[in-house]
Amino acid sequence: MKLIRLGEPGNERPAVLVDADAYVDVSDEVADYDEAFFGWGGLARLADVVASRVASGEVEPLGGQRIGAPIARPHQILCIGLNYSDHAVETGQRVPAEPILFTKSPNTLIGPNDDVRIPRGSTKTDWEVELGIVIGSRTSYLDSIADAAGAIAGYVVVNDVSERAFQTERGGQWSKGKSAETFNPCGPWLVTPDEIDDVGRLRLWLDVNGERRQRGSTEFMIFDPLFLVHYLSQFLVLEPGDLINTGTPPGVGMGMQPPQFLQPGDVIELGVDGLGTQRQRVVGPR
Repeated sequence: MKLIRLGEPGNERPAVLVDADAYVDVSDEVADYDEAFFGWGGLARLADVVASRVASGEVEPLGGQRIGAPIARPHQILCIGLNYSDHAVETGQRVPAEPILFTKSPNTLIGPNDDVRIPRGSTKTDWEVELGIVIGSRTSYLDSIADAAGAIAGYVVVNDVSERAFQTERGGQWSKGKSAETFNPCGPWLVTPDEIDDVGRLRLWLDVNGERRQRGSTEFMIFDPLFLVHYLSQFLVLEPGDLINTGTPPGVGMGMQPPQFLQPGDVIELGVDGLGTQRQRVVGPR
């Protein structure tokens, strides 16, 4: 299935995409795609609802409706740094022996086509296309990497927007450069694992103003999604609906010669095979 949320910010309603431009509204069955939905087996129940409504013709055109993030604000957004070996090289850092973990504020989550706002005082706002993992059940101390498959509700496209000066020049951990408002566009939909042939061979790409900046494939991840979920479960409890941003391939602005960063008026377009595309306009500070 492809879970989608439609409507204005704060009033999105849950639906399921059933064709390129058609959906089934499930808001009478599901309050939201949140911790309660995932934690109580909502995906399994939803499949029967959608099949019945498609069969009875209860399908609506998507049209020009706003698409929100495909999940409600999560309990936490966990991020993995330097998870592509060639990205580590472009930033001048060593390939990590274990996953580098940092967090983003959950209120950074926005829809896939919403504006990205440069924060006050920013000089180095950057882009990062990533594969996101959505957790489907409360998870802690998984016994094996294989067990992680049962904890994953699905996958999403993420733009892990970053302010590099805040991240690397202002002391402390990376979260300061990652948690400004609008810094986590997500979606357009959540794709359940059964619809993905091989999560280890998905192409990622990102353009700025029509010019290709990033291109990569999940086959070059240092730590794959199952490993990451198992690994994180040894250190903290993953809650249903949590989001894990799994790292970015090369081509970020800080790695260019000379470095290039986002400016008001820029347009970012990005996508991951089978998971849809995003388009954001960059706007100035409040």
